[in-house]
Amino acid sequence: MVGSSEQGLRLEKYRERSDRFLTELEEEIYRHFAGLKPEFELAAIHERYRDLTSLEQARWIGERVDGDGRMRELWHFACEGFLGAVTRADEERLATLEAGLEADVDGERIAFRMLGPEIANAADRERRGRLERARCTLVDEELNPILLDLRGSLRAAVRELGSESAVDLYRRFGLPLDDLATQCGSFLDETAGLYERSLARLLEMRLGLRLDQMARYDTPRLLRASHWDAAFPGERMLSALKATLAGLGIDLRSQKNVEIDIASRPSKTPRAFCAPIEVPSRIVLVINPIGGPDDWRALFHEAGHTEHYAHTSADLPFEYRRRGDDAVTEGWAFLFEGMISTPAWLTRLLGEEEARELGWEGAVQKLYFVRRYCAKLLYELELHAATDFSAMPARYVELQRRATLIEPCPTDYLRDVDEGFYCTSYLRAWAFEAQVRGALVERFGPEWFKHLETGELLRGLWSQGRRLSADELLREINGSQLSLSALADELKKALA
Repeated sequence: MVGSSEQGLRLEKYRERSDRFLTELEEEIYRHFAGLKPEFELAAIHERYRDLTSLEQARWIGERVDGDGRMRELWHFACEGFLGAVTRADEERLATLEAGLEADVDGERIAFRMLGPEIANAADRERRGRLERARCTLVDEELNPILLDLRGSLRAAVRELGSESAVDLYRRFGLPLDDLATQCGSFLDETAGLYERSLARLLEMRLGLRLDQMARYDTPRLLRASHWDAAFPGERMLSALKATLAGLGIDLRSQKNVEIDIASRPSKTPRAFCAPIEVPSRIVLVINPIGGPDDWRALFHEAGHTEHYAHTSADLPFEYRRRGDDAVTEGWAFLFEGMISTPAWLTRLLGEEEARELGWEGAVQKLYFVRRYCAKLLYELELHAATDFSAMPARYVELQRRATLIEPCPTDYLRDVDEGFYCTSYLRAWAFEAQVRGALVERFGPEWFKHLETGELLRGLWSQGRRLSADELLREINGSQLSLSALADELKKALA
C-alpha cells in the first residue's frame, strides 16, 4: 500500500507534470490555429506525458476521490487526459484535414475554414446556398467518417473508466446535467413566444425575409449584421478594447504576461481566440481583424478570458489555475462580449438611438444562442447515451429546429458537439454573466465599466482563478443562485 507521504509526493509530481503538459498543448494549439504551422502535432506531446493520461493513472486517482473538490477535479483531468489520448490521432487527422480542405464554389477554390465567413459576407442569397451546400458536403464526405471513428473510440474508452456512457461519467464529475436539462426545457418553453416574435422582426430588419422563407444558410448572414460594419471597423477593434480596459484601471500595453498576435497569415483562423499557455505568466490573445460587430464580440469575449487568466494568482494550485468550473472563465468572457450589446457602452460609438437598436438586436442574438445551446445539451445527452447513431441526424435536426426555428444541416450532427459537455459551461456562464452584470449595475450604475472600483472588484474575483464554481462565486458576489430563469427575465427586459 502506498503511504500517505509517498501518495502526496506522487500527486504533487502529477500536478507539476500536468501543468507542463497543458503548457505544451496550448503552445501547439496557438501555433497551429494562429497560422504559424500547418500541422497539428499532438502525438509527440501526448507521448512525452503518457504517464499522465494512462488508464491506470485515471483509475488510481479516481480511487482516492472523497469529498475533496481538488481530488475530484484532478480525477476529472486525468480521465479527460485518457480520453484525449485515445482520440488524439483522429483529432490530428481532423485538424490537418480541415486546414487543407477546400471547396470549389462558382469556379473559386475556398478554404473550408473560410466557408463560414464567406457565407456570412455573401449578399447574394443563392451564393450563400451554394456555399452552405458545399460546406455540408465536405462535412459529410470528408469529416464525418473520422468523427464516427472518434465517437466509437470515445464510447469504448468511457467504458474502460467504469461508466456506461459519457453521461454517467460526467455526472460522477459533478456536472449538474439533469438539473440543467430541466432548466433548459423550462427556458425553451418560457421564451418560445418572445423568441419567435423577436426573430421575425430581426429577420425582416436585416434580410427582408419572413420566418417561413428563412433557410439555414441565411443564419450566418443574419448574425453578421453587415449594416453595422461602418461603426465597427477592424482597425479600431484593439483600440476600443484598450480604452474599455483602461476604464477599469487595466493598461493592456503594460501587461507583460499578455501577448497580442495581430499578424495576418493565410491559414490563421478568422476568429479571435485566447491561448493560456502559462497561467498566469504567458497568455496570448490572437486576433485576425475583419471588422463588424460579430468580430468585435469575438475579440472582447477572448479578452475576457485573457484578463481572467492573466490576473489568476500564481499561488493557486494546478487544479484552480488550470482547471475547475469552466463556466467561470466563460462567464467573464461573456461579461466583456456583452459590451457590444450594452446600450450604455455603445452610446459613445453610435449615439443613444442606434445604441438602443443594436442593444436590442444583440439581445435577440443572445436569445438565439442560449436556445440553441439548450437544444445542444438535450441532444448531446441522447447522443452520448446512444449505441446506434443512425437516428441521430434526424434527432439533431428536430431539436435544433424546435429551439431556433431554423433547420440545421443534418450532416452536422457529429461536428456540432462540444466534447465533455462543454455546452453546459456556456449555458451556466450566460446565466452567471447576466446575474453578475446585474450586480455591477446595481452597485456602480449602468456605466459600471468606467469605474476604477469595478476593475478593483473584478481583479479580486479573477485572482481566485477557478477555485470557486460559478454558483459559489455568485453567492459570494450578491448571495443569488445561478439560474436560467434569471437569464430569461433579463432577456425579457432587454426585448420588451
